[in-house]
Amino acid sequence: MAIPKDLMYHKFRAYGFLKNLRFFDPFIILFFREMGLSFLEIGVLFSVREISTNFLEIPTGVLADSYGRRKSMLAAFASYLIAFAIFYAFPHFMLYIVAMILFAFGEAFRSGTHKAMILEYLRIKGIADKKVEYYGHTRAASQFGSAIAALIAAGLVFHSGSYRIVFLASMVPYVLELFLMASYPKVLDGELIHVEGGWVKKLGQRIGYTTKESIRMLRRIDLLRGLLNGASFDALFKSTKDYLQPILQSQAVALPVLISLSTDKRTALIVGGLYFFIYLGTSYAASHAGTVVGRVRSLPRTANFIYLAGAVLLAGAGLSAWKDLRWIAIVAFLVLYVLQNLRRPVMVGYLAELIPQRTMATGLSVESQLRTLIMAGLAPIVGMLADRFGVGLAVGVIGLIGLVLTWLLHINETHVRTPV
Repeated sequence: MAIPKDLMYHKFRAYGFLKNLRFFDPFIILFFREMGLSFLEIGVLFSVREISTNFLEIPTGVLADSYGRRKSMLAAFASYLIAFAIFYAFPHFMLYIVAMILFAFGEAFRSGTHKAMILEYLRIKGIADKKVEYYGHTRAASQFGSAIAALIAAGLVFHSGSYRIVFLASMVPYVLELFLMASYPKVLDGELIHVEGGWVKKLGQRIGYTTKESIRMLRRIDLLRGLLNGASFDALFKSTKDYLQPILQSQAVALPVLISLSTDKRTALIVGGLYFFIYLGTSYAASHAGTVVGRVRSLPRTANFIYLAGAVLLAGAGLSAWKDLRWIAIVAFLVLYVLQNLRRPVMVGYLAELIPQRTMATGLSVESQLRTLIMAGLAPIVGMLADRFGVGLAVGVIGLIGLVLTWLLHINETHVRTPV
């Protein structure tokens, strides 16, 4: 049975497309540098964002269950809009921390909630077995949105001569998201849970249950290794991926073309253009995620190979940038982006073989918590190394750490049913 491409299918894809019109993504580190922040301060901001998002996941989930998913999504985009306004209008490190916490509110309210709405819709339509393919289609729309956003952001920075404009521009698609969320049917709210004794009591019950299940899972060595494998790879990627931007900026300065333009304008063209192709590649990878998982004969072997390849690429990118071989670093990052998008469905498939279906959400939440802890520790370290030794060496060191983790967190076929 083919995926029904009805009105909600197009609304889900529109959501993903608009959500990823984050014009600041290709320029976030360059924006913070323009505002006078050190790489260490930038790393601290990234840590605040990740820790806050995970800390808020449970309470925002309780609120979504109690008051409805649509209201939760409206609260998410309202929180984003306030954060964007602060980033644009108030260039101060402490206020940026506040903005990051507000951004984290948006992430916590939004991420799992919208996935639950899609699952609810698939359940109602009787096509829950199509979730991997359906997610692939919506994720492809998201990545295509990122590609378009990179080009638009490049034009905005080129025209204005400043990176600040990207936050003002990002408010436009997020206002449209508010209207889109308001148009979702009420049935996607799911079954609302009446909170007896107050939502604080319900929150305590949820935390208690999640903690109990998490401890039980972490006692299984094979599952713990799998969770750490998935979490650490994503943390290595997320803590370093944005450092492609200063590498591209250095390349823009060095290129003997467009020399009549200012450095910022040359950077805008090169950064925006490359991110456009990066996100086209990740969009293609996402749209074929279901096919990849279906053809993989060994999920653990594939996950281990991509981990090793990713660590080698990250170390190579950093060391190449350190030696001023920036084009090698840029190509390595481009391939790494694609591999990360291919690895994620492979790891979800692997963990699904280890975790019972009834506790799958808790298992993925544990992985998310582990990823946050690892990234929260790595991000300031990367920033500190970048301040002291340069971006290239900082990224290279993290890549070498990844090579060590590849060996320590190797996963195997034990208790895993490989797909045919």
